[in-house]
Amino acid sequence: MKNSLMLFIAFLAFTACSKHEGKKNIAITGIDSTLRPGNDFFKYVNGKWYDSVSIPPSQAGVGAYMFMNFPQRMRLQGILDSISKSKNPAGTIEQKVGDLYASGMDTLTIEKRGYTPVKPLLAKIDAISDLPSLMNFVGNQVKVSNFSIIAFGVSPDDKHSSMNIAQIYQAGIGLPDRDYYFKSDSSTVAIQKAYKKYLTALFQQTGSNASEAEKNANLVYDIDKQLAKAHKTKVELRDVQANYNKTAVTDLAKRHPNINWTAFLNNLGAKTDSINVGQPAYYDALNKLLKTIPINNWKIYLKANSIETYADDLSKPFVDALFEYTKVLSGQAVQKSRGEKMANVVDTFLGEALGELYVKKYFSEDAKKRMLVLVNNLQKAYGKRIDKLEWMSPATKQKAKEKLFAMTKKIGYPDKWRDYSKVHIARNTYFENMVSASTAAYQFQLAKLDKSVDRSEWYTTTPTVTAYNNPTANEIVFPAGILQPPYFDNNADDALNYGGIGMVIGHEITHTFDDQGAQYDKDGNLKNWWTKEDYAQFKSRIQQVINLYSTYTVLDNLHINGAMTVGENTADIAGIAVAYDAFKMTEQGKGNTKIDGFTPDQRFFISIAKIWRVKMKDEFLRLWINNNPHSPPNWRVNGPLMNTTPFYDAFNVKPGDKMFLPKKDRITIW
Repeated sequence: MKNSLMLFIAFLAFTACSKHEGKKNIAITGIDSTLRPGNDFFKYVNGKWYDSVSIPPSQAGVGAYMFMNFPQRMRLQGILDSISKSKNPAGTIEQKVGDLYASGMDTLTIEKRGYTPVKPLLAKIDAISDLPSLMNFVGNQVKVSNFSIIAFGVSPDDKHSSMNIAQIYQAGIGLPDRDYYFKSDSSTVAIQKAYKKYLTALFQQTGSNASEAEKNANLVYDIDKQLAKAHKTKVELRDVQANYNKTAVTDLAKRHPNINWTAFLNNLGAKTDSINVGQPAYYDALNKLLKTIPINNWKIYLKANSIETYADDLSKPFVDALFEYTKVLSGQAVQKSRGEKMANVVDTFLGEALGELYVKKYFSEDAKKRMLVLVNNLQKAYGKRIDKLEWMSPATKQKAKEKLFAMTKKIGYPDKWRDYSKVHIARNTYFENMVSASTAAYQFQLAKLDKSVDRSEWYTTTPTVTAYNNPTANEIVFPAGILQPPYFDNNADDALNYGGIGMVIGHEITHTFDDQGAQYDKDGNLKNWWTKEDYAQFKSRIQQVINLYSTYTVLDNLHINGAMTVGENTADIAGIAVAYDAFKMTEQGKGNTKIDGFTPDQRFFISIAKIWRVKMKDEFLRLWINNNPHSPPNWRVNGPLMNTTPFYDAFNVKPGDKMFLPKKDRITIW
C-alpha cells in the first residue's frame, strides 16, 4: 500500500540527473509525416494506427488507457486457468481465486439452476407488508453490498481524515446518471427504451406474462425517475463542501421518520452517533416517496433491483437480457468471453489475492525502484514550479510545498495484502460464492466504522491499468497494471518514460491541487490553507480551463462538459508541464541527441500522444462524454499541448495551425 520507509529513504538519494543504465532504443512508429503536428497532434502520432486498427467485437474500444485492461484480463485469465486446474489447499488464496473462477466457468450448473438462486430473495420481497419490513429488506441487502435506495459505506471523514465515518450517498436509479431520465435526444431515448426492455425481460423471465412485465417495467422506471429528480448532477457533485453534511443520527431520525435511521443502522450493525449525508436532498425526497408510493409498487421496484443486481450471475437468458441493454450504451457488438468476464469477477471480489499472484509473474522490483525515482523527480520539479508562480503569495507557496512534500507515494502493489479468510468459496456454487464475497466486502467496510484510517489500504487492484490521487490521505497511487508500455518501460530512454508515466505522475500530483484537491490540507482534511486573494486567483484560472474545454467538440456537435471535466483537464495541463520540467533535469533532456530522427523533446511529446492512443465505438464515446470526468483521449493530447509552450517549440507550431493559441491565452495554473 504505502511505500516502506526504508525503500523511500534508499531511493530518495537518486537525483533527477541520475542516468538509467541499460536503456534500449524504443522505435517510434506510425507517425504520419504528411500531417502538420500543430493541426492535430493526436492524429499526427496515432492516425495511422487509428485508421488501421479494428475494435474487437467483444469490446467497446481498443488501445491504451482503460482498454489495456482487456489484455490484462487475458493475463489474469492465464493465471486463473492454470490455478483452477489444480487441487489447492483449502483456504489458500490459490484455492479461493481458482475455485471462484472455476465455479463461474461451470456454465452447465449455472444454466441448470436458472433463476433458482434468487427465488428466496423474491419470496422475501413478496413477504414485505409495511414500511418497516420494506426498510428491513433494504438494510439486509446493503449487508450483501446491494444498494437499492440507500447507498451506505464507510470512509475517511473529510474534515477529520484520520478517522473513518459512516457515509450515505444518492442511489436508486438504473440508468447511468440522472440526466438520462430527462433528455429527449434520439440517442438517449434509445437508451431509455433499451432499459425498459431490459426490465421487461427480467420480469418475464421470473414468471410475469408479457403485459404484466411491461407494466411493471414502466412502474419501476417511473420510481427511478422520481428518485432521479432529487439527484445532484455530475457537476454539482464536484462541490466537495456541499457533499459534506455530517449529521447526528438522532437528528437524521427526526428528519426522516419513514426511513427510521436508528432501526436501519442497527440492522446494518453500524453503531455510530453520526453519519455524513452526501446529498441530503435525495434522502429528503426518499423519505417522502416511501409514503407516497404504495408498498406494492415498492415491492415491484425492489424485485427489479434485486434481479438486476444478480442478472450476470444467473443463467443465459438473464445474461443475454443485460447485454442487449448494455450494448445500446456501449456499442459493444458481442458479449465478452466467459473467461474474460470471470477474470474480471475474480479481480473485483478477490482482487488483492489475484494481485499477489499477478506481481509474482509480471512485475519486477527493479521497475518499482525506477518508478520511485521518477515520482521523486516529478515532486522536486513541482516544488520548483510552485516557487516560480507569479500569482501566488509566499505564504501560500509555503503551504503548497508542505502539502506537496507530505504526499505519500504508493507504487506497484500493497505492502500488506488483504485477508480474505471470511470469504467462503466452493467450486460448484457460483451464486453463493458471489454472495459470500459481497458479504465479506461489506463486513470489511463495517469493521472500519469510527476507527482510525488504515493509510496502507489501496482502493484499486494491483493489475488494473489506472492511477489515482486520494485527497483525504494526500497520496498518489500507481498500481503495477499501469507500469508497462506505453506508459512505462524500464528499459526505455527518459524521453519516453517522462512523456508517458511522467505525465501520469504529474497528473496525479496535480489532483492534489485541482478544484477539489486544493481544498484539502497536507493531512487530507477539508480545510482552507489559502489566502483569500490567492484562492481567487486560483479560481479564475480554473474557470479558464472550464471555458476552453467547453469549446471542444466530439462527434461533430457534442461538446465536452468543461465544468464536469475541469479537475482532470487541470491535471492534464499541469501534469505535462511538470513532467517536461522533470525531463529537462535528466541527461537526455539537457541534450539534443536525436533518436530515429526525433529530438529528445519531440520523443517526449510523442510519448504523451501514444499513452492516449485509443479508438472507441461512437456509442461508448457518447457514454464517455456524458459520464466520464476525463476528456476523451484525443483532447487529453491536443487540449493540454495547446497550452504547453515547449510543444510549440519542438514541432514549430505557428499561427494558422489549428492547435495554435496566442501565448497570452495559454493557461498556466501550476
